[in-house]
Order: sequence, then structure tokens, then C-alpha cells
Amino acid sequence: MLQATPLTDGWIVRHPEGATAALPASVPGCVHTDLLAAGVIPDPFLGRNETEVAWVGRRDWTYETDLDAASAHEQTDLVFEGLDTVAEISLDGQLLGRVRNMHRSYRFDVTGLSGRLSVRFASAYAEAEAVRGKLGERPAAYAEPYQYIRKMACSFGWDWGPTLVTAGIWRPVRLEHWSTARIARVRPLVTVEQGTGHVELAVDVERTRVEAPLTVEAVVGGVRARAEIDGTDGVVRIEVPDARLWWPRGYGEQPLYDVELTLLHGGDALDVWRRRIGFRTVELDRRADADGTGFTFVVNGLRLFARGVNWIPDDVFPSRVTRERYRERLRQAADAGVDLVRIWGGGIYESEDFYDACDELGLLVWQDFPFACAAYPEEQPLRGEVEAEARENVVRLMPHPSLVLWNGNNENLWGFRDWGWEPRLAGDSWGEGYYLGLLPRVVAELDPTRPYTAGSPWSGSWEWHPNDPAHGTHHSWEVWNRDDYAEYRANVPRFVAEFGWQAPPAYATLRRALPGEELAADSPGMLHHQKAEDGNGKLRRGLERHFADFEGDFDRWHYLTQVNQARAVAAGIEHWRSQWPVCAGTVVWQLNDCWPVTSWAAIDGDGREKPLYHELRRLYADRLLTLQVRERGLELAVVNQAAEAWAGAVRLRRMSVEGVVVGEVNVGFGAQGRAVARVDVPKELEPAGPKEFLVADTGALRAVHFPAPDREVPYPRPEFDVALAPGGIVVTARTLVRDLLLQADRLHPDARADRGLVTLLPGEEVTIGVRGWETPDAEAARSALYCMEPSR
Repeated sequence: MLQATPLTDGWIVRHPEGATAALPASVPGCVHTDLLAAGVIPDPFLGRNETEVAWVGRRDWTYETDLDAASAHEQTDLVFEGLDTVAEISLDGQLLGRVRNMHRSYRFDVTGLSGRLSVRFASAYAEAEAVRGKLGERPAAYAEPYQYIRKMACSFGWDWGPTLVTAGIWRPVRLEHWSTARIARVRPLVTVEQGTGHVELAVDVERTRVEAPLTVEAVVGGVRARAEIDGTDGVVRIEVPDARLWWPRGYGEQPLYDVELTLLHGGDALDVWRRRIGFRTVELDRRADADGTGFTFVVNGLRLFARGVNWIPDDVFPSRVTRERYRERLRQAADAGVDLVRIWGGGIYESEDFYDACDELGLLVWQDFPFACAAYPEEQPLRGEVEAEARENVVRLMPHPSLVLWNGNNENLWGFRDWGWEPRLAGDSWGEGYYLGLLPRVVAELDPTRPYTAGSPWSGSWEWHPNDPAHGTHHSWEVWNRDDYAEYRANVPRFVAEFGWQAPPAYATLRRALPGEELAADSPGMLHHQKAEDGNGKLRRGLERHFADFEGDFDRWHYLTQVNQARAVAAGIEHWRSQWPVCAGTVVWQLNDCWPVTSWAAIDGDGREKPLYHELRRLYADRLLTLQVRERGLELAVVNQAAEAWAGAVRLRRMSVEGVVVGEVNVGFGAQGRAVARVDVPKELEPAGPKEFLVADTGALRAVHFPAPDREVPYPRPEFDVALAPGGIVVTARTLVRDLLLQADRLHPDARADRGLVTLLPGEEVTIGVRGWETPDAEAARSALYCMEPSR
């Protein structure tokens, strides 16, 4: 039987020219984390330390350990699951090979060898600049040369991320000892038809003895099958009767089946391959209709409105992201009502731990190939690397039922058309051959069970603009960059794959990241941890459209930016969900952060939930009430994504800001399962000017409509009582209290509230659960409560 020996101990890292003494190294890991552990560099996440460690990415680095490959087996392989990025591997001075792709694994025959194993990493900058010099300049959204190297693009910095260009053995490394033959690759095709699950396992083997007769035996769901290996490959097929369907979160259960495939020589087991699979069908409905060209996920025959978030690497040093951290972050997503996670193209193909968690949680995965915001050369040495990494990762990720879409790139087709690339390229290659040629061919050959789309955004054809909202996927960034968030309601895209609004991280995150700094919107550390072009200017202009009296008071500014982020995303999602089935999904930019930064994330770089996170729980719930301004007047949209029909009555109240009910009526509604019902608000209940607002209630659901921006609303001075309750506090309003927020991390860095923004009418109360609060105190809680106040 194949034996695997992890190589985790005894590693050192050093700069080849001797400028840095040999230091202990962690494998998996990277040079930054090793230097940080040794105290050689400061934490690049704190203050402005990022700039002090920029030299690390410009150096070459060597990892070394002693290796003894002696074994009674016929062959021993040295296996690297991931090397970041350009490296030369040698053993006792003998060159084993050279590599240049972070997104691939590598295997070297070291049978009978021993000595000093050396992995020498060249600076990613040096490699990228050399390829640029050979192939010529290509335009990109950022000045760093990330498109010339097959490496996580955002390690070169992004509009939410630091520039920390890594190197190292970032995924596990091991020795594999084996005899006769081993399993080189298993490509599982999993389908289901009329209740029967079909599993086809295409097996490739590597041999040491050509003449040895080989058999593969597979077991799935208690069903066993065998097949002979003809030369170096074979296929074993299994039918599983009464297969239980795997469903996305909220639509059913997520049954997973263990698959075990054993390679046999006679009665001897030589190698074993184990995975988990799920039976489900997935289609992408891209048919033309009266509204344009659709983009609707269909799972097990059911059409879905996708409630999505974009995922970036959870740490700029991805080797630090553990199985537990993946699970925590993805559990946060599921708890917010998310059912789709898009892995963005400037990052990586994530580890098995990510997809395992999505399989178990019922989170659909949209996987970008790693291309983002740049023109990518299609010549060698890049083209061969792109094909090799695509082939490896398509097969690696195929077992996961959560994976439902392969996407060619992020924003490159749009960039070619709109960002001035076409004239600059003057006929040079830029990636179109990957997105419309190579990658769809690879997916069609290896994984025909899943759809492929050429890019995001992509209209489906050059006949239309790549970002045409009426066709395919759409990225809505004009609103954040130039307009008020009310403009989200100006159109109805078929599928919104990116949109978002910025806000700073939680207060405790800022305090940790900027120690000793007097916080202000434009303080040095705050500006350094704001990577977006004119980011603070856009934040300010967004606030000016709605609020007064926010400058010069950091706490007020911090609260209002959080409110604005939540309201902006709510404006988009409420409008687009109310337009189902024309609009078939929203994917918020973004779920998470890779360090403490002002960004579009719902969960900040320290894992703390912003108010946006809690707002997503409301927006992505199966049932949603929303008040929408239409040409004919106010409309109540009753959004029902549950399978069961929803009928009842909504209490509509036209109220003054002093809390007086000006008018009231109950209106009935009925929404079929997976449908939207629309009810016109009676004209006499529409608010008249900034002193009035409309409230719609049914059960525990509420929608509120204020017709004027907050700066024009004559809010009363908020009055409320605060009392301790088991596990939290109770707030009782004596006046209108709009957008009340408990910033629990101001009570204790570990404290978390179980809800975000809430609007209370006079006499109403809310219980806010708080965990991680060591010494509960009502007055302390009051000091951490924020809400809308009258303009001064």
C-alpha cells in the first residue's frame, strides 16, 4: 500500500546571499509568516508596517531541510501540493526541477536519494518583469505585474488588500512510497437520472511494472463495482438506486456519499482514493426572452434566485487559513442566508477544506479561474501553465456537489471593451483565447456535468456590451463610484454578480490595527488602510447625500458609514429580489476581508460582523417585505422564496416622526411559493414630506420607507431605556429610534451582538443578545448604542 510521510519538520529559510541568517520555517507557510515569527519583520497588518516589509517580495528565498527517501518500496516521490511561485528544487545539489505556478502541484522521483533538500524561490517580481520584458506590456487595473505570473494576483495589492508579495511552500509537502502502481488521477462524473445516481470514475495509474495486472474496485453508497486497468487507465461505473438528492441551503438536505476506490494487484491493495460526492443536477438557463438573455441557476430542476456573496482569500497569507477558519467564515455566510459563494478570480483555487464545508452547508460555489482585471498574455510560458493548472484543478474539484459553475475570468472581457485596452493592445493577445477557447474546451472535456461562462460580467456574446444588464451577468459599480445608492433601482439586471458599498471595519478591529493612533477618517493609519481610489472621497460624498453633522466626530462618522453601507446594499437587493424572475440573483461584493481595512466586506479582517452582515440576514431570508417607489406610486413587494405559499395581511401605518399614526390600513396579500406578490400602497397612506414615514408589518417582518434623506428629517432627540437581560440587553423606545445599533466590540473586543440596525417606534422594545461580554453593565451598554439624531 502506498505510504505517505508528511515533511513538516526541520525546515529553515534564508536569503541565498546571506543577508538574513537561517531561520526556523513552518511548512506549509510563507516567508512573511516565518520572518514575522522570528521577529525579523513587524506585523504588516498593523499601522503602516506594510510599507516597511515591501523588501521581502523583492528578495530570493531558500527553504531547506534534510531528506531521506530510503524505503523498501520500488519508488519514492517528493510531492508538493503548492509552491509559491517560481522555484528551483534540488536534492543534495542535484536539480530535480523548476516550477513557475502557484496554482499547481508537483511530483519528483527521488527513489533512493537522500541529502539536503533545497527549494529556492525567485522573487515573483523578477519573474513577472522578465516575462513582461519577453512578451511586452499588457494593460491592467493596477500597476503591479500580476498578469505575467501564475500567482494569486491580489498578493500584489488590490483596492482592499495590501501589497505583500509572498513566497514559500504554501501547501503540504510529503514523500510517497509505492510499489507496482499508484493512482495518478481519478476523474469522477456524477449524475442522477430518475432517482438513480450514476458514478463514472475514470482512473489513470502510474506503474513501475508494466506487466502487472491491475484492477480497481469502487464502493459508493454500499454498491460495489470492479474494472480492469488496460495499460495505464480504466473506468469503473456504479449505479446507486434511490439516490438522495443534494440541495442548496434552504431548499432541502445535503446528503453526501463516501466514495472509496482501491487499486489492486491480485489481492494486494496498492493505493486508495477517497472523496465525498453528492447527487444533483445543475443547469444555467441562458435563454433569450422578452427582457434580454437570462442567467438563472437551475438545481434539480428548480429555478433559484441566488443569494450570493463574493469571496476573496481570507488572509493575504493563505497558508494561515485553517480548516476551522474556513468553516467559521462559511458558517457565518450560511447563517446570513447566503446560498451561493463566488470565488473571485484574483485569488486562488481554495483548499479542499473550503469546498468540503460548502458541501456540508449547502453553499453553491461559483469558481472563477484565476484571472482578474488585466490583459493576460497567451504566449508561452504562460499558456502551457494555464492549461496545466486548469486541467488539474477541474479534476481536483469535480467531486464537490457544491461546485455549480466554472467562470473564465473577472472583468477582463469588460476591461477589453471599456477600459481602453483594445487600442493599447494593438492586436496583442490579452486572454480572449483562454476565456472563449482553451478553458471552455478543458471544462467540456473533463467536467461536462457543470456549466461554464466566459467571464463576469459577460453578456454571452460580443453582439452585446459585456456588461449589458439585460444580458447575462452584470457588475454594478457606477453607483458606488459616482451615484447615490438609490440608482440601483434604475434598472433590472438579469443577474448582479458584483455590487457593493464601503464601510470601515469594527471599532475594536481598528483599535488593534492602529495602536496608539487618534482615530479620524483621514488619520494616517486610516488612510493607509483605505486602498480604494478616492475611497474616502466616495464615502464622504455618499454620506453627504443623506446626512449632516458627520465631519470631525470619528464615532459619528464610523456609525454613519456603517449605516450607509447597510442601506446601500439593502436598496439593491430589495429592488432586485422584488424583480424575480427577471433578475435571478445578487452576489454582494464582498463577504470577507484578508486584513483590517476599509472595504466593501460584511465581515471585517478580524472576523467581526459589520451591520451589513446582520442586514444580509434580513435581505436574504426566505421571506422579505420591501416598499418600492414605482412610477405609479409606492408598492409593497412581498418576496417569498420558500416553497410554501404565503398569505396574510400587512399592517400599513403612515406616521409622523413624533410617533403619531396619521393613517392606517390592513391589506391582504398572497404570494405563491418561489414568487413575488405586489400590493399597491393606498395613496392616502403615502408619506407627505420629510416629517412622515411609512411602516409595513406582518408577523416579525417589517419594512420602513422614509421619503426624504435623513438630513431633511426633523428627528426628535432619541429617548430610550436600557436594561440588562439574560445574555444581553433590552432597549425600550420612548420616541422614534431609527437605526439603533449596539457596537458590542466597544464593550469588550470579544463581545458580539446578535443583531445589527433596528428601528423602533415609540413604546416598542428589542432584546439584543450579547456574547463575550465579561462584565455586563447597562450604562456601558448605553454608551455603545448609536442611532439617528436630529441635525444640529
